[in-house]
Amino acid sequence: MPSSDAPGLTTLRSQLPSPVQEITDDRFTHRGIRLLLKRDDLIHPELTGNKWRKLAPNLTAAAGRPILTFGGAYSNHLRATAAAGRLLGLPTIGVVRGQELADGPLNPSLSRCAADGMRLHFTDRSTYRRKTEPETLAAILRAADAEDAYVVPEGGSNARAVHGCRSLGEELRGHADVAAVACGTGGTLAGLAAGLAPDQRALGIPVLKGGFLDADIRALQREAFGGPRGTWSLDDRFHCGGYARTTPELDAFADDFSDRHGLPVERLYVAKLLYALTTLTTEGAFRPGTTLAAAVTGRPLD
Repeated sequence: MPSSDAPGLTTLRSQLPSPVQEITDDRFTHRGIRLLLKRDDLIHPELTGNKWRKLAPNLTAAAGRPILTFGGAYSNHLRATAAAGRLLGLPTIGVVRGQELADGPLNPSLSRCAADGMRLHFTDRSTYRRKTEPETLAAILRAADAEDAYVVPEGGSNARAVHGCRSLGEELRGHADVAAVACGTGGTLAGLAAGLAPDQRALGIPVLKGGFLDADIRALQREAFGGPRGTWSLDDRFHCGGYARTTPELDAFADDFSDRHGLPVERLYVAKLLYALTTLTTEGAFRPGTTLAAAVTGRPLD
């Protein structure tokens, strides 16, 4: 597995392993639960959290070639890839879901990508859904004038990324009974579960609705390790309507958590994870004496 010392990445000065911070919160302590935050948001100022762990091995594999990847209008993965390209001097191309987005002003997320030098290529949603089909991918590469590019899948989740995320589980060995992470494409959970000790389990909180992640995670573990690894489960009740969607209740929870603990809470992933753990604790899902570790995989966009 490539590390932060891989060729070309040492200049990024990542902080690994990331810190583990214990949080005192009466919603957990009153039920005999310890809450730890795995502060992957502190790995690097711009390549935060699971984005570092996923991108580092792919950046090494790209070996200086342009990087083409995929995402929606609010994709954290696109922003991280664009930042990596700027920092390392690599050309990046972002294939963005939604041809209609090309006709309007860029939102703050895509504006950040463009400011970091990412060339944005917008495609219609039907083509985007078929992007993994060889003929469609070839057509996208031609249309984006990027046939020589190294392709990273949506969310950065491939076998290399899963191996990169295995270190997250390894760093949490001996710290927690349950290690939890918010899930987009499932690569982080696939690696996290593989890295944990046999007496630990991983919990994934999907931020998209659809119920497809179980099969995707199993496929990623087969691709990365040849078969299933670790003990993991999903609870898909906390997506709040889908990716990049929130509710007034979630926003109020995130603001309250920030006020209590002095931690700015990223809304798309981290808020849903912490809200889920708080709710599950209230429901009695964890035995008294359980230690939970929540992976803080990003920070709010400035």
